[in-house]
Amino acid sequence: MKNIMKSMAALAVLILVSCGGKEEKKKEGIQIGQKPAATETPKEAPVSDVKPSQTIDLTNKGVGPIKNVEIAATIDDAMASKGSEIFKSKCMACHKPDKKFIGPAPTGILERRTPEWIMNMILNPEEMTQKDPLAKALLVEFNGSPMANQHLTEEEARQVLEYFRTL
Repeated sequence: MKNIMKSMAALAVLILVSCGGKEEKKKEGIQIGQKPAATETPKEAPVSDVKPSQTIDLTNKGVGPIKNVEIAATIDDAMASKGSEIFKSKCMACHKPDKKFIGPAPTGILERRTPEWIMNMILNPEEMTQKDPLAKALLVEFNGSPMANQHLTEEEARQVLEYFRTL
């Protein structure tokens, strides 16, 4: 009798194990009476070959305290000289006037950006790289190296901007 019970228990375990779950396998392909699944290829956003540092945007004023900058037709040499000194002492660790370094070169920046954007980037780099699309793109282009806030005054930032006009 013990052998019969052992055999029955073994048979029951074997049956339970061999049955498996009732998972339905999804059949691929077209079934009669069904429409084929739509195969949409995602549309890719157009990729621009222009780097953010070379992008021209003369409408964006950026994010920060500067809303309007008046620029005279002629360069104020005294202001540009002060701006040059500030640039040399605070900015040259990351920026070279005419070539890419850790940050972009400022030469020709006024042909690509508004004066307000430039000053807001100088005065407010943290918020600019968080909220301004162009500043975000520049952060990516320059390997995630954020611009350090040098805590310049608006007057000092304006002097640096005037220096950029001489480059």
